[in-house]
Amino acid sequence: MPARRWEDALVWNGTEISASVPVVLDIGAAGKGQLVDLLASVLRGAGTTEFLVDASGDMLHSGAEPLGVGLEHPYDPTQAIGVVELHDGALCASAANRRAWGDGLHHVLDGATGFPIETVVATWTMATTAMEADALATALFMVDPKVLEREFEFSWLMVYSDGHAAYSAGFEGTLFS
Repeated sequence: MPARRWEDALVWNGTEISASVPVVLDIGAAGKGQLVDLLASVLRGAGTTEFLVDASGDMLHSGAEPLGVGLEHPYDPTQAIGVVELHDGALCASAANRRAWGDGLHHVLDGATGFPIETVVATWTMATTAMEADALATALFMVDPKVLEREFEFSWLMVYSDGHAAYSAGFEGTLFS
């Protein structure tokens, strides 16, 4: 069943939102990233200049030395498919295996069909803020990266269900063979 159009249930009034029917708002596509940014702001406010905030893979790094971060294999969490150099910025991931149940059912749904997306299995994005990287990692499941690159400055890696990977020209990582 296709998802209900948000315009049919929600009304925006400036910075307020109201619902005409009971709804569940899932902030997962950017909420964890925003929390990472808020924690980083607290650390910076306390005078801390070198840190890593890691909220289950949504990360924000600040410091003089880059940090090597492994990219978890989308089908085997004990393996890495590559590594990125995180330096003064955010790295966020989205993967179908993180919230999955049954055969082929997971949390990233196609709004047009209501069914889980089958072509993309994992994405990683690097951006200035974790909120932006978090939202973009989820968006890559549904939106062509070239469309997103016109609006946002970020690098990305996508792994598809057939096993091939694609990445942006500015991707700061190395994939293992």
